[in-house]
Amino acid sequence: MRMTIVEWSGYVFFVIGLVALCASVYYLLSDVSAYGSKQRYLLRECFWLIVITEEWTMRKTPKSPGEKIVKDIKRATRKHYSSEEKIRIVLDGLRGEDSIAELCRREGIAQGIYYKWSKDFMEAGKKRLAGDTARAANTDEVKELRREAKDLKEVVAEQTLELRLLSDVSV
Repeated sequence: MRMTIVEWSGYVFFVIGLVALCASVYYLLSDVSAYGSKQRYLLRECFWLIVITEEWTMRKTPKSPGEKIVKDIKRATRKHYSSEEKIRIVLDGLRGEDSIAELCRREGIAQGIYYKWSKDFMEAGKKRLAGDTARAANTDEVKELRREAKDLKEVVAEQTLELRLLSDVSV
């Protein structure tokens, strides 16, 4: 089981309070003549130990299994935008017909996401204009290139077979 920072800090406060309580008990038992004032001191230390312990247990509220299931469902059903959709949204924002807030509400995205996409879009454009022509191919281009490579391999295989047949006949 992993503990969060809040849980660790609560645990540390609890241990500090426990040490303070032990020190108070030792202080109380060391000099019985001033029992009244030491008893008040001990009560005050115990009070703070209880307060710290309660605060720690209040911070450590575990999530119910239902909340965890809902969070997992939301994460799994979150909409994933394709690069074409992102470009369309960024271009709509750059046109300026609607405000960015209205565009984001309409598309169902946070403004921070829009600005991140916009920044990525601008950086990619800057790289292309600077002469960086390396880019990732989309799926249609990859399928086309694979089909073309397969066709070329078949042509090479046929040519090789014809050459072998011709060389066998001439020999």
